[in-house]
This record gives sequence, structure tokens and C-alpha cells, in this order.
Amino acid sequence: MIVAPSLLSADFNNLGRDIEMINESEAGMFHMDVMDGVFVPNISFGFPVIKAVSRMARKPLDVHLMIVEPQRYI
Repeated sequence: MIVAPSLLSADFNNLGRDIEMINESEAGMFHMDVMDGVFVPNISFGFPVIKAVSRMARKPLDVHLMIVEPQRYI
């Protein structure tokens, strides 16, 4: 079993702290939801936040694309 905590549950005022907590945990990866506001309402992060998380994360990112044209962003 792989545990992948969702960063949507993070405290965005302390995102670095929460990323480090996951880095130090037994979780296998980070889960990130990307929403475009068309396919589903946009309540997630954009690409600048994903890039920042990827620099801090020492585990793989599991990115869930809930977007109309994923081929434009991959």
C-alpha cells in the first residue's frame, strides 16, 4: 500500500513545513490536484506552486490532472 497525502490539505501559510513533514513521513509520494476551472471548479494550485513543491519534495509527485486539454500541459 502506498500513502499519498494530498497537498490540498496542507496549511498554505506553512506549505514548506507541511512538505517537510511529508518528506520525513512514511508516505510514498505527494498527491497534487490540478484543476483548470473548466473541467471542474478551480480550487487547486497552478504551475508555479507545482514547480516550487517539486524543488522541496524528496518523494515523487502524483499529479491528478482534472483539466479539459491535458495534452496542452504535459
